Parts: sequence; C-alpha cells; structure tokens
Amino acid sequence: MNLTLTNAASPKIAIVGAGALGCYYGARLARAGENVHFLMRGDLATVRKRGLTVSVPTETFHLPPETLHTAATPGEIGPCDLVIIALKTTANASFRELITPLLHDGTAILTLQNGLGSDEELAAIFGAEHILGGICFICVNRLAPGEISCTSTGALSLGEFQRPATGRLRAIAEKFTRAGVKTTVSDNLIELRWRKLVWNVPFNGLSIAAGGITTDKIMADPVLENEAAALMREIAAAAAAHGCAIPESFVQKQLDTTRPMGAYKPSSLIDYLAKREVEVESIWGEPMRRAKARNVPTPRLEMLHALLHALT
Repeated sequence: MNLTLTNAASPKIAIVGAGALGCYYGARLARAGENVHFLMRGDLATVRKRGLTVSVPTETFHLPPETLHTAATPGEIGPCDLVIIALKTTANASFRELITPLLHDGTAILTLQNGLGSDEELAAIFGAEHILGGICFICVNRLAPGEISCTSTGALSLGEFQRPATGRLRAIAEKFTRAGVKTTVSDNLIELRWRKLVWNVPFNGLSIAAGGITTDKIMADPVLENEAAALMREIAAAAAAHGCAIPESFVQKQLDTTRPMGAYKPSSLIDYLAKREVEVESIWGEPMRRAKARNVPTPRLEMLHALLHALT
C-alpha cells in the first residue's frame, strides 16, 4: 500500500509530544506556512498566552499565540494527514490514546523518537504502511514553557519503515527543507537508527553515569572519551550483525563533532536531573538485547545499562 498525503497542497500536521524537539520542528513548519497543530499539556496555557519563541545560532523568531493551533487533547485536533511523534519512548504506552483520534485511512505517522523499538510498536498498532521514522542530529533544549533554544540545528534524516523511500516521504522531506531544516531521505531507516545510537549510547549514558556532567567534560577526560569511543564501537559491531555497516570514520566523526558542542546536556541527562523517567530500554536495553540475539559481545553496553537502571 503506497499512501500519499491526501491534502498535498496543505496537509494537516499534528505534533504529538510538544517538548523541545516537537516545538522546534513544529515551529519551523508553522513559520513556513504549514498547517501545524500542537498537542500540549504542561505548556498549553503559557503558549496560548505568549506564543512560541525559538532561538537558533543565527536568529531568534517568535510565533504569536494567535497564529498557533494548540490543543489539550487529540480529539480537539481531529484527523490529520501527518502525525509527528516527538514523545519520549517512556510514553509509548499512550500511543493508542494519543494517536488514534488523529488518524484517517491515509495518515502518515512519523516518529522522531530515540533508540530502537518504537517503529515496530507503532506498526503493530496502526499498520506498517503508515509508519515513517526520523533521526534528529540536533542540540535543542526547552528553556521554559514556550521557549526553545537550538544551539546546533544539525540535520534530519527520514526513512520509511521496512521500505525504500517513497514519493510520500520525499514530499514530507521537502516540507522540512522549505522550513529551513537540513533534511535527507534514506532507503534504510534501521541503519539510521543504529547510527544515531553510536552517539546516544555513550553520551546520554556517560553524562548520567559519570555524575551528571555535560558533553564537554566527557571529552575533556581521556578515560571517559576512551569509554565513549569503546561504546561506539560496540554499537557499530551490533549494527554490523544486523546488516548495517558503520565505518570507523563515522565513529571518529561523532567524537570530532562533539568537541565543539560546549557544555551540552544530552536529553537523557536533562530528564535525569529533572527526576523524570529516562529512556533506558529504548536507548540501551533494546540495542543490548538485539546484540545478544546475534551473539555480539557488548560488555560495556551491558554494564552501562545495568548502572543506568540502578541510578534511574
């Protein structure tokens, strides 16, 4: 089944999980003239009063409240052509409740979530033909309700679940591109997921395990930097066993691009410091289990997974 965006000229887009990531991409799309509807809870009253403010290295832009579509429940939004999921994976048990009211027969569901497993969960509930995935290489934080800071705009990579890229996917990618987001399309979503884990596993994990530290402190400590590199290579080995080749040059590039990030707090560290649930299973547990299933040794990943379970 090759689904297309039914309202190609102005598809209705829902953002589910309007935190830092969801608000950033949603604001970009809305600013570019897309018909974006934000599903909000904690920030709803503030955003309805003050709007959304997004700062990036080159500018700060503001979307006034009267220009925004915001809602407290998915029923208020109704059926959409594209649903963008920016929830933490710890909220995946709410998929049916949050997403079902947003669907019609041709809705595309794009998950921007971390780790492994969400694509399969969504496909099992809503049908594989509806599911797309996105990998966000970005440094973005929510400073306060309705205030988003993006210190590195990075790039967005999109793929279809268990299928090569389609015209539908390319049309969605073009919308992000027109909104000022550097966007690429891939024929291999699962490889994109493994590549993102090469960064997420060490830096989200070590930032917590080493006592709540930012990425610059990890890179300034030779022992921690070596541990990060070793964890990256374990993930690359697990990926290779699943048919996803990640070269050593990619590992080195992740280290090199992390150095200039400064005192960046990975998303898991922010959750940990705020005493929120950390995405332990999707980022560390599921890759570990998939490595074990292919007899790939990952002793450092196993130790980090156990430590994070104890700490969080």
